[in-house]
Amino acid sequence: MEQFQLVLQSALDALPTLLRATPTTLGFALAAMLLGLPLGFLVALSRLSRFAALRGISSVFVSFIRGTPLLVQIFVIYYGLPSLGLTLNPVAGGVIALTLNAAAYLSETIRAAILSIPKGQREAATSLGLSGSQTMRLIVLPQAARVALPSLSNTLIGLVKDTSLVSVITVVELLRSAQLVIARTFEPFGPYLAAALIYWVISSLLELVQRALERRFARGATA
Repeated sequence: MEQFQLVLQSALDALPTLLRATPTTLGFALAAMLLGLPLGFLVALSRLSRFAALRGISSVFVSFIRGTPLLVQIFVIYYGLPSLGLTLNPVAGGVIALTLNAAAYLSETIRAAILSIPKGQREAATSLGLSGSQTMRLIVLPQAARVALPSLSNTLIGLVKDTSLVSVITVVELLRSAQLVIARTFEPFGPYLAAALIYWVISSLLELVQRALERRFARGATA
């Protein structure tokens, strides 16, 4: 019982420090999502392009990012690029790595959502005189957004957890903040437990937002 109280007290003592680092974690996740979404959309369109070169380049990008660990990608960008003459600060390196990783996964979500729209709807739009861009903007994308929403939300939740990896390049986000507390107190259980609970609360809140948006989109689809 005494040991449990010590762990609980160490978690409570670490909580203010961890909460101060939480906006950094959220900032990285949101930045990667906001930057990765348009990039992922472009990659998805490239994979659907009739030009073989675009399909090939985008396919290799997606395959490489999805086939290698995010931690390795962070190391390549932050520690590897300086050997080529490009030095990035930890924040820029972390955001770029998370953005590229998110873009690859988002592109597959977007591509699958676009392909899920029946081809007949595109043909009907063409017969009505709509251009390809108008068909995409007015017919395909609104429906694809509803299809992709759960996966997009899951990607954001995953990004919140993936931000812990930028701690290896000295970014003081949630996990790194816990490690710094542990270095002072030599008590690992409490700070790590507090950090895990914060990640859990953030993910749970995002899931609630996701469900609310899904219900709203569902009502819009049946209206």
